[in-house]
Amino acid sequence: MKIICNTSILAEAASNVQKAVMTKTTMPILEGILFTTEENGVKLTGYDLEIGIETVVEADVIEEGSVILNAKTFCDIIRHIPYDKVIFETDDKLQCKIYCGDIEYYMTGINPKDYPELPIIINGKNIELSQKVLKDMIKKTIFSVAVNDVRVIHKGIKFEIRPGEIRLVAIDSHRIAVRKEFIEYNDEELNFVVPSKTMSEIMKLIPDEDTFIKIGLGRRHILFEINGYTIISRLLEGEFMKYESIIPQTFNTVVRAKSKNLIECIERVSLIITDRFKGPLKLEFNNDELRISAATALGIANDKLDVSIDGNSIEIGIQSRYILDALRASEEEEVLINMVNPLSPVCIVPTTGNSFLYLILPVRLT
Repeated sequence: MKIICNTSILAEAASNVQKAVMTKTTMPILEGILFTTEENGVKLTGYDLEIGIETVVEADVIEEGSVILNAKTFCDIIRHIPYDKVIFETDDKLQCKIYCGDIEYYMTGINPKDYPELPIIINGKNIELSQKVLKDMIKKTIFSVAVNDVRVIHKGIKFEIRPGEIRLVAIDSHRIAVRKEFIEYNDEELNFVVPSKTMSEIMKLIPDEDTFIKIGLGRRHILFEINGYTIISRLLEGEFMKYESIIPQTFNTVVRAKSKNLIECIERVSLIITDRFKGPLKLEFNNDELRISAATALGIANDKLDVSIDGNSIEIGIQSRYILDALRASEEEEVLINMVNPLSPVCIVPTTGNSFLYLILPVRLT
């Protein structure tokens, strides 16, 4: 195998593919990137048995072949090469020489014959989504994915696709994030859960231009085609929480607040809350004024903010990180904070429409 590639393009591709490579394993083959020559380029494949990423880089193919090279070492080498072009070739013993100018590296390759095959989706459902919309939907839900939940199904984002609408849902034990969008879809209803790691890598690979992503949905796997990359991932299995029954339908207090001012106020009060010295925020809504306070072993903080209140006065406890995550993700100038009573979930929604909903469980104040 012998190829000549553009160094920066190869470095970027290898770095992206590396995200699907295992870092700690007793199987060296899974710590590597599989390089396979094609007619006008070289295909790079990374696969950790849960998520696989493939892409093809344009290259001058002098001699065909394939080899597996340790991903971290290869990426480090390519990233530090200062020349526009790089050559790498392997011999019959899979010794790989990477060189250009006066620079030479030698790596020991691995035989690709035992590399696991990526799953193939046969007779799956095909869906097209706007890249811009999907990226925004992931960004506005992924922070609510469970990290330590014993139910593995909650370590992913649920897709609910029905005629005319797509909904992404993320849940942990303290909050729910829901993001909805209109789409042109007229087929059967689909429900599936994609691991958060996969969704995170997809979000990073989506470019800013607004084109379409092709999705292939199988029984146990899902495939995304994005900007020259193919990402295939297993789906999570299990019973996802029936979250809709938790969302209150009527409220006794509706508060309209400017997001930027509210975020800044919460951040100021939260300065005395740390991982070591924890404590909730106390939010007191009364007479178009919000008083925010906190007390920990570090001290006491108080601040207030003008808001618009429709309904009953209320005092409620809430974790600062959860409400800050929701407000920042909303990216709205103003939001509505809807409440029933001090022990019922707090719902943050847009002032118009229903494109998102953030539900946060309150904390009992002592």
